[in-house]
Amino acid sequence: MIEKKGRTMDEQEIARIAAETALEFYKKEQERQHNQKRDRRLRNTKLLLRNYRKFKIHCAENIQELEELRDPNSFEYLDMDDLVIEAIIKNKERTAAMVRYLDNMLEIYRILCERSQKPEDLRRFRIMYDFYIAEQEKTAEELSECHKIHKRSIYRDINKACEALSSLLFGVDGMRLIN
Repeated sequence: MIEKKGRTMDEQEIARIAAETALEFYKKEQERQHNQKRDRRLRNTKLLLRNYRKFKIHCAENIQELEELRDPNSFEYLDMDDLVIEAIIKNKERTAAMVRYLDNMLEIYRILCERSQKPEDLRRFRIMYDFYIAEQEKTAEELSECHKIHKRSIYRDINKACEALSSLLFGVDGMRLIN
């Protein structure tokens, strides 16, 4: 028995309190890890979108570069080790595959937004598209004027669109973002 603040605790009570404390800690840790995963997926989605235009340019240039890299007679890459060339080729191919996948998911998201009964869904898609994807980049201020909403709402819409897009990009794991 242990005496605490003028009262005695038996082993069962100590075990119960310890179990409750451990369970509470476990639940908080699970929630923290869930939020960390959620943040990582959302951050990765935004990172992909922020760099989308660069990736598209990179992929357009890739076609010619890949042909040159695969050409054994190319003088430019004669001094490079075969392993280095293979790594470069794989990196360029992965980038192209990732951009194709992102394009497909953006198209699916656009269709879902167009079919939605909520006009804000399509607005969110258009805002995100103009902010990150369109060739002619628009600022939050320009989008605010165009859609006649507050600048802060532009960023909220971008966040909502990124959450929805994350669910498409990351599948079941991404669905947990929305909940």
